[in-house]
Amino acid sequence: MTTTAPPRTGKRTVRKNQPGAAPRTRRSGRLRRISLPYLLLLPALLLELLVHLIPMVIGIVVSFKELTQFYLRDWGNAPWAGLDNYSLTVDFDAPVGQALLSSFFTTCLFTFFSVGFCWLIGTAAAIFMQETFKGRGILRTIFLVPYALPVYAAVITWAFMFQRDNGLVNHVIHDQLGLTDSPPFWLIGDNSFITLLVVSVWKGWPFAFLIMMAGLQNIPREIYEAAALDGAGVWQQIRRITLPSLRPVNQVLVLVLFLWTFNDFNTPFVLFGKSAPASADLISIHIYQSSFQTWNFGTGSAMSVLLLLFLLVVTGLYLLFTSRGRSATDA
Repeated sequence: MTTTAPPRTGKRTVRKNQPGAAPRTRRSGRLRRISLPYLLLLPALLLELLVHLIPMVIGIVVSFKELTQFYLRDWGNAPWAGLDNYSLTVDFDAPVGQALLSSFFTTCLFTFFSVGFCWLIGTAAAIFMQETFKGRGILRTIFLVPYALPVYAAVITWAFMFQRDNGLVNHVIHDQLGLTDSPPFWLIGDNSFITLLVVSVWKGWPFAFLIMMAGLQNIPREIYEAAALDGAGVWQQIRRITLPSLRPVNQVLVLVLFLWTFNDFNTPFVLFGKSAPASADLISIHIYQSSFQTWNFGTGSAMSVLLLLFLLVVTGLYLLFTSRGRSATDA
């Protein structure tokens, strides 16, 4: 008795145990997993290249040129100045260097108080909002309104409120409360620093509040309950549990607030216009004036490069010290 073999269809089935099939599949899957994050990051990297990196390189090149209004149409042919722009900028015996140094100290003082108040108010509000009470959701929404508002709309509103003759601030403190003999000037003179600080803190603390609220969600409530059973009060719980647990969040928050505040341009520009008072002459406005009002783009670019180097050094030192402190705590 003979048996007939089934006809071949021409298709070859690959068995799972055949050598080479499984490694090839695993290799292609591994390549897809490796390449997918880079493909997703590609649009962001291209935008970063076009928006930040290329202009930054051009600014560095301009800082070595004697670029004034006479060479704007053909800035590439501006005379090469070498380090003259940097020498003029750091010559603190000359008027340019003295003005830049004064603006730098004003910016440092403004950043210190603004970041401190933003962190303090945001942290206090976030801790307060951890308690359950009626209307907590509505109050959280109200707290986030300054952060949600467009910067220009919010700052222009404050500029109207700080007007001397018909502003709301003088109406309350002078007309209603009688705290001053005459309506003070808030947008010129020494009071402009207070105005700038108030507006900066008002629009900055909701961000700290939001970040702290997210950080507090990761602290188990059982820890507070155990501390309360041991007799720890509210302040002891904040000092012993809340603040140490929020240390990683605080490290990132303080750094972000510092960079945003030190580089803030919109707030003083909208409040005071193109020429800010001396007490509110932040370095961002000072660089703008040196570049677009005196038409000396080489000097302004040199100031920008020096500011970038300063921020890089401060950020590097801050990350170094905080990482060492975190390692020592973990050990």
